[in-house]
Amino acid sequence: MTRSPGNGRRRSVLISIKTKLGTLVVVSVFITTGLLVVALHTSTELRFITVFSVITTLLITQFVAHGLTAPLDEMNTVAKGISHGDFTRRVRGADRRDELGDLASTINRMADDLEAEDRHRKELVANVSHELRTPIAALRAVLENVVDGVSAADPETMRTALRQTERLGRMVETLLDLSRLDNGVVPLRARRFEVWPYLSGVLKESNLAAARRGLASGSGHHTRKDVHLHLDVSPPELTAHADAERLHQVMANLIDNAVKHSPPHGRVTVRARRGPYPESLDLEVVDEGPGIPEQERHRVFERFNRGAVRSPHGKGSDGGTGLGLAIARWAVDLHGGSIGVAESARGCRIRVTLPGLPSPRG
Repeated sequence: MTRSPGNGRRRSVLISIKTKLGTLVVVSVFITTGLLVVALHTSTELRFITVFSVITTLLITQFVAHGLTAPLDEMNTVAKGISHGDFTRRVRGADRRDELGDLASTINRMADDLEAEDRHRKELVANVSHELRTPIAALRAVLENVVDGVSAADPETMRTALRQTERLGRMVETLLDLSRLDNGVVPLRARRFEVWPYLSGVLKESNLAAARRGLASGSGHHTRKDVHLHLDVSPPELTAHADAERLHQVMANLIDNAVKHSPPHGRVTVRARRGPYPESLDLEVVDEGPGIPEQERHRVFERFNRGAVRSPHGKGSDGGTGLGLAIARWAVDLHGGSIGVAESARGCRIRVTLPGLPSPRG
């Protein structure tokens, strides 16, 4: 949207190549006609005038042709580089006020996008490799100890191996979710539901999951049992229209993240209020942790980003994979809603807005 005004101004002063070629023809005709008139009114021989006219016209044509073809040669070179994976080169002349300038700008924007995509792909591969390395190494160490006779295959050792295997499974499932959302194959199944019993169930599941993982470590989910979860829904009969499964992903990840960064015996509050539109919903998840620095707030929903807080509070609170908030943002975007870090005097406050029922088309 920010480029539209500039593009409008660009078109208003654009001099097309057709205009330039037309001007070349007109100038050539005027030069030839002028020289012929000079020849008729002077004693200069016509053949000299003709030769001079041809030479002048050819020089002007060559000058104009070079100005038109040189950028095309450069564009061809840059395009070939892009096709071979070189996204660093750019086309000069993007400031030209003609079609070639527009084409150069388009190629440069395409190169920028491809370079960013290539960088993101490399970072994704590196991050995935890093995330998978830890549980694989831990699982390998446990199994090697059992095979070498260092430790016995007792229930506790097998539980350790099982926990690492479960962590790998959760990580692969998360990556599959991200793959599906990138390919746009995840449908939205929205329905009307009562908010209080729904969110109450999400909080209960979070507590039960933490209790089941009480002996685990490095699972990517919180194991904190000292944090109090509080639900605040007003009015109590509040209803909303959304995909319950996708919203569950959002709330579970936000609650998990808030609990991880809560101080010992802290409090996490989930608030729900009616939005401005029919069946719309405003949600907030508030914790009492260190909060998110303002300069980091625009990055917290990026994949594999863990933010500036490197040491979550409390026993059983790990850094996770950095994928939960990325999935939450995707699920909210799928609804056409918004998610972001809101201002808070203490801790962190994540605000989610869901639009509710689709507006009727007139």
